[in-house]
Amino acid sequence: MKTINSLSGGKTSSYIAANYPADYDVFSLVRIEDERCRFPDEKVRQMVEDRIGKPFVATAEDDTIIFTMLDLEQYIGREITWLTGPTFDEVIKKKGGYLPNKIARFCTTEMKTIPIAEWRHKTIDGPVEMRFGYRANETRRAKSMMEKMNDNGMVEVKIIVGKHPNGNNKWQTIEYCKPSFPLIDANIYKDTIEQFWTDKRVRFAYMNNCVGCWWRSPMLLSHMNDKEPEKMNWFAETEENNKGTFRSDVTFREIMKWKRQIKLFDDDFNECDSGYCGL
Repeated sequence: MKTINSLSGGKTSSYIAANYPADYDVFSLVRIEDERCRFPDEKVRQMVEDRIGKPFVATAEDDTIIFTMLDLEQYIGREITWLTGPTFDEVIKKKGGYLPNKIARFCTTEMKTIPIAEWRHKTIDGPVEMRFGYRANETRRAKSMMEKMNDNGMVEVKIIVGKHPNGNNKWQTIEYCKPSFPLIDANIYKDTIEQFWTDKRVRFAYMNNCVGCWWRSPMLLSHMNDKEPEKMNWFAETEENNKGTFRSDVTFREIMKWKRQIKLFDDDFNECDSGYCGL
């Protein structure tokens, strides 16, 4: 059975890549089309386009994630397969202008899971084991994924596998992967991972996942607006130009207009405030 390391660009999944070599290391990039958020290094931006085979204007995540994946590839000495699905803008248009939220979290499926599943279907014949970066204190996340396994111990995903004679997409539910959680098995917590990366030449973002991830607290989103105003503005404008809101309690424009009484610092938050993209 072939093995795949599912990489998000964070320290935990990168730790798996560094310490648990696999047949494939795979990363799916979240793209947005807003020129105001354009990735600033044109040479690197072109490198990304060459890897994903699609236009790359900007990412909804911290730009540092691009350097994380390039650095990590050099560190582990193995090629990382870069993938991408439709842009975030295209995903929302495909959904009729409705926005993802805590109940309908289709962004992760469309921009992370399906691109990897489609690549896996085209590239690897037979079942695969996919390693996910869940730490020893994240057994609930692992349990949630394992509850989705079929009788063969595989997680299933519905993907496009071709075209019908009339031109419509041909869909098929495939056995995506057998999930595994090496850090849970090895009883590895965050402190071990942080210590591991202290002296390594791999750059990491302040926080992983989309800058405006609505699973983050409003206070943290306000802090992210101080750091990434253009990307937060993309989330605010996307709410204003489509149906519904990302959050049920506050809009992104309201968050951006907050007048806080105190200055927030990076150390005021940790990943527990941040949410996660489900991978």
